[in-house]
Amino acid sequence: MKPITAINDFVVKFANVNGSGSASANELFAKAILRMGVPVSPRNIFPSNIQGLPTWYEVRVTERGWLGRRGGIDLMVAMNPQTWDADLKEIEPGGYLFYDNTRPLPPSKFRDDVHVIGMPLTAICNRTYADARQRQLFKNIMYIGALSMLLEIDPTVIEKLFAEQYKGKEKLLDSNVKALHLGRDYAKEHLQHPLGIRVRRADAIGDRIFVEGNAAAALGCVYGGATVCAWYPITPSSSLAEAFQKYCMKYRVDPETQENKFAIVQAEDEIASIGMVVGAGWNGARAFTTTSGPGISLMNEFIGLAYFAEIPVTIIDVQRGGPSTGMPTRTQQSDVLACAYASHGDTKHVLLFPQDPYECFEFSAQAFDLADRLQTPIFVMSDLDIGMNQRLCAPFVWDDARGYDRGKVVTAEELEGGKDFGRYKDVDGDGIPWRTYPGTHPDKGAYFTRGTSRDPYARYSERGPDYVYNVQRLLKKFDTAKALVPQPIVRTANQKTRFGAIYFGSTSPAMDEAIAALEADGLHLDTLRVRAFPFPESVAEFIAAHDTVFIV
Repeated sequence: MKPITAINDFVVKFANVNGSGSASANELFAKAILRMGVPVSPRNIFPSNIQGLPTWYEVRVTERGWLGRRGGIDLMVAMNPQTWDADLKEIEPGGYLFYDNTRPLPPSKFRDDVHVIGMPLTAICNRTYADARQRQLFKNIMYIGALSMLLEIDPTVIEKLFAEQYKGKEKLLDSNVKALHLGRDYAKEHLQHPLGIRVRRADAIGDRIFVEGNAAAALGCVYGGATVCAWYPITPSSSLAEAFQKYCMKYRVDPETQENKFAIVQAEDEIASIGMVVGAGWNGARAFTTTSGPGISLMNEFIGLAYFAEIPVTIIDVQRGGPSTGMPTRTQQSDVLACAYASHGDTKHVLLFPQDPYECFEFSAQAFDLADRLQTPIFVMSDLDIGMNQRLCAPFVWDDARGYDRGKVVTAEELEGGKDFGRYKDVDGDGIPWRTYPGTHPDKGAYFTRGTSRDPYARYSERGPDYVYNVQRLLKKFDTAKALVPQPIVRTANQKTRFGAIYFGSTSPAMDEAIAALEADGLHLDTLRVRAFPFPESVAEFIAAHDTVFIV
């Protein structure tokens, strides 16, 4: 049986039980390889319960920097008897199985074409630790220690990560380092090492950072000027609101008075949260909510109100599997159509499609400018794969000279000077009316509106011409958005081709690798990455220029 051999190009998958404390240990494994200058792409695959069900953590190691899932497992760390048979099937022929052999298993439980590495983790932990919780937690660290020996991961890198994590907590630091070396020492003395797959120091990271999309989006909201967040907990978006609170506590507290310069409300449900955000947006605040598919379904009536009353609102949708409750802890681009036409009637909404944490940061910040400029709800369409997994991406960039685009706002001076103010009147031909903030002027510029039809001066009206004027103006505004949203990125093949592909969002890592593989086989493809809806004219031009276009 020929073993798999590879340096800085393999996939490791950890099979654990949810709630066992394995996630932090597995993340430590990924970060250690990253600190050695080798790109990694980890994915946490977990169930929608607190503990007891199977969970997996997959780490793709590739010096070429591909971030998509590869398929096939080179090393399976099998720590969950519940999923043993299925986990074993995933291993590539010639691959490796690492498991806890404290209790022997019959030969029928193994494969002839897989290299088996057994280590009595439970027995070692039982001899070393008296506390049951310590036995479980340090078993995770112990297998990381063993893997560091088998894969030639520098243990000083892991120790440095421990030192950063447990700074000022020397007792925890020492105990984790001890468990790490217990695993390393056993592997050194009893296991054949190194394996055919191993890590070698490289310099393939550059200046890229390693961050979750939800944390990046939360920071983008801070930089984008958001001061109000109303939300209701829902996987996989909850960590975004939590990160926003963390950043606000750091950057939005007055250093002299200690007064909070932000408002964060965990509402009683999604309907209440979007209602608060609409109210804050009408009052002039930059406000957002973060949710997922089921939340969008509940928010539809308020979304329609914000669209027709033309109130700036930002909605960050971290998508998950559907329909209905679906799979709360699995990823899917499931809400695109639901958000594009959310509410009923002739609604068309602006959607932004980030491909990685960098664009989560950039698009979340930009969404507030677009919401103010267009006076409408703006959706940032992230998903669980981007939002809840750490990714390598370009470092965030912010120009301190960048000002906020508050759009068309009539001032008190303009009103005092006799400016004609029609809240829903298209003055400039772009479909976007002028608005006032509440309290702008003591007796001018005020208006009353609701979700029913009105004339250009916000006076209630059910006249056909007034309704047609409003709807057509809103469609014109949607057309205006084409020039304001992030533009598509077109990549032209090395030679002329009749074939093209259009893709967006979290499919980008897989597409990048697929394009490279096709070109290596002599197949050429022009590509266009859509970054927003409405689609600019360049999308139609791209389609017209090719005989066949694949939509990914």
